[in-house]
Amino acid sequence: MLTAIREPIKTKTGPAFTALFLLLMLVTAAAMFSACTPSPKSWQLSGPTMGTSYHITVVDVPAGLTRTALQQLVDGELQQVNQEMSTYIDDSELMRFNRGPVGEAVPVSAHLAQVVELSKDIYRRSDGAFDVTVGPLVNLWGFGPQPEPERVPDDAAIAALQQQLGSDALTIERNPDRLARSRPVQIDLSAIAKGHGVDRVARLLEKQGIANYLVEIGGELRTLGRNPKGQEWRIGIESPDSAGRMVQKPISVSGKSVATSGDYRNYYEREGVRYAHSIDPRTGRPLQHRLASVTVIADTCAEADGLATALNVLGADAGLKLAERENLAVFMLVKTDEGFQERYSDAFKPYLERSE
Repeated sequence: MLTAIREPIKTKTGPAFTALFLLLMLVTAAAMFSACTPSPKSWQLSGPTMGTSYHITVVDVPAGLTRTALQQLVDGELQQVNQEMSTYIDDSELMRFNRGPVGEAVPVSAHLAQVVELSKDIYRRSDGAFDVTVGPLVNLWGFGPQPEPERVPDDAAIAALQQQLGSDALTIERNPDRLARSRPVQIDLSAIAKGHGVDRVARLLEKQGIANYLVEIGGELRTLGRNPKGQEWRIGIESPDSAGRMVQKPISVSGKSVATSGDYRNYYEREGVRYAHSIDPRTGRPLQHRLASVTVIADTCAEADGLATALNVLGADAGLKLAERENLAVFMLVKTDEGFQERYSDAFKPYLERSE
């Protein structure tokens, strides 16, 4: 998840989490332009959603649309996303499916079918690195609703759960929309739902005639048009230089979506070994490679969100191979003995060049 620069992040390690790990941050419009007075036709909206918060900046608001009405529309849309895809709402559409019959296609909303279909596509493209059925393994390792385990899971427990996983068990039918599972897998869309929520809000704004906006949920974002200063929307990527200083690299992303994934926030240690929250569904274990974070720029935020997770699981070398093969705009921070190394795909280079 990309992070807006607002306040220190709290993690399971408390004060031990320092600025050293805040190597890649997203600056939303509210932060980038807080020193500027917004134009009379620009609004900033915010609120809680999906266990985090959303922040929206809209510019050149059409006549006749009130801030209160727009806020209600946004909140209503995000409530609908939660009701469709949350694993924390017992009667959400997703949870009803997870409790439903195995081997039988059941009617689902077009939105849920669309997100599961995209998830399966990324599962295929990443050779299983992105898998929305990985939830039981996440729980086993103590990164879900269950508390951290006193001991790390043994091989037998991991192998037993892996037999129950796999997005290959999911089948999607469209028009009418139906979803089925060939074995009792459990779907968890937390690695892609925020991006989908961003896309839903963006489309809602466009239906209201808003052509200049930035929508951000938990750091994942989508932009269109111009910012309150009449310029392209810009985000800041920060990383340490050779002297350990933080150097901001602003890049223009108007008309694009941005998402990131990393292992530097949520983790615990057992007997001197660090276990990060990102689980490789192919091994059943937390990631052990040196990729600290990966950022993806794409047309939709749902795809950027899912791909960021997939590339993070793959690691720097395999992830960049996928990025080059599919012409993905990707930026990575890789841990080294001296600090962190920046790596990025050819498709990302134009975003750096435009900022020079």
